[in-house]
Amino acid sequence: MKDTIRLKEKIGYGLGDAASSMFWKLFGMYLLIFYTDVFGIPAAVAGTMFLITRVWDTFFDPVVGVIADRTQTRWGKFRPYILWIAVPFGIMGILTFTTPDLSISGKICYAYITYSLMMMIYSLINVPYASLLGVISGNPKIRTELSSYRMIFAFAGSILVLILVEPLLRFFSPDNASTIDFAHSWTLTMTVFALIAALFFIGCFSWTKERVKPLKEGKNSFREDIRDLWKNRPWWILLGAGVSALIFNSIRDGAAAYYFKYFAQDIDTLHLGFIGSSFSLTTIFLVLGQAANIIGILFVTPVSNKIGKKRTYLLAMAFATVFSILFFFLGKDDIVLMMSLQVLISACAGSIFPLLWSMYADIADYSEWKTGRRATGLIFSSSSMSQKFGWALGGALAGWILGFYGFRPNMEQTELAKTGIRLMMSLLPAIGTLLSVFFISLYPLSETKITDIAEALEENRKGKTQ
Repeated sequence: MKDTIRLKEKIGYGLGDAASSMFWKLFGMYLLIFYTDVFGIPAAVAGTMFLITRVWDTFFDPVVGVIADRTQTRWGKFRPYILWIAVPFGIMGILTFTTPDLSISGKICYAYITYSLMMMIYSLINVPYASLLGVISGNPKIRTELSSYRMIFAFAGSILVLILVEPLLRFFSPDNASTIDFAHSWTLTMTVFALIAALFFIGCFSWTKERVKPLKEGKNSFREDIRDLWKNRPWWILLGAGVSALIFNSIRDGAAAYYFKYFAQDIDTLHLGFIGSSFSLTTIFLVLGQAANIIGILFVTPVSNKIGKKRTYLLAMAFATVFSILFFFLGKDDIVLMMSLQVLISACAGSIFPLLWSMYADIADYSEWKTGRRATGLIFSSSSMSQKFGWALGGALAGWILGFYGFRPNMEQTELAKTGIRLMMSLLPAIGTLLSVFFISLYPLSETKITDIAEALEENRKGKTQ
């Protein structure tokens, strides 16, 4: 298949993940502290809500995939959802960060409803967006290039929101006050991000095209596919490794804002006169983490090509464990060491996710070689579910841990509470990386094994076409 994909279309595809990542980072980094310090609900209650709503959303993803596969419009199967859901996506983002004048129980109900709807809408636009990659082009090299654009734009969207969130919060605060703990300023800030995200999604819809039409193939029995997946030992191992890694990331992401607000000396350090605001240590810390993620991704391909995916994953998680443990011993004034360890930890963490998705593709080949049936869609869908489940567990644990250590919002914390926050940035995430190391050490598919499987599958396909 000879496809011509112009730069405009590559950028258009990348805009979709830029929009999604803006909200993903806001949810991961700021939603918990918004709920506790601005919205006014207990940390443990917020943690439980994260678990319930995100687990439901995890199982909603395959439903969206099934519906999108059966959609037929003049715009294709997947692009219409990007257009239809762009505005509701932005509206629900605003409502999620809106604080109504209600009792505590009323606020908890409001949080459950708005966040559940937000996660469902996120699935309704993000699952079709991810699927769009498979129908823009049938050329594997072009798909790889489009994936690179997607990843670059995803991190660009994350960095954009992390850079702007605190200046916008201060700008919209009454009398341009220095504190950011004002409910209405969050709503106005989210309105800005919602407009940007909606425009990015509309650009993604407008600048992309679906070209690949489905082949007429025999359909596997869903029951057989599930049975094959249940017996797929490498998939179970990778499932454990992926969930553990997401727990590691989610706990650290959720704790960062608390760490700098209640433990470290979070002061304005970088002033930007042209927007009349400044960056705090929290923003610098988070932006450095995103930049380091990109560094990890850039290095992972050459390193894994040299020493193998499994060994690269093991080393990355092992180093992340050591660096996370060291983080616990930092004092509140060790700012340079905090930033340095954040770069090292984030570079290690960023490198593993391209490896995970690549290894899931290997598992799809392994499954076909083992059973004679291919279930790539099910494997990737279930793998996406596992990652969301890890995010759900990590977010819930962050809230529960804060509650367990006696956290109280917007006041001087006890030494016990400060210790809990420090643990969330160091030793507790390190448990996740250790578990990930344990699981991946059991992974049986070496590079030699995968090469042999790929060659055997190619021979089988050639035999069927002759």
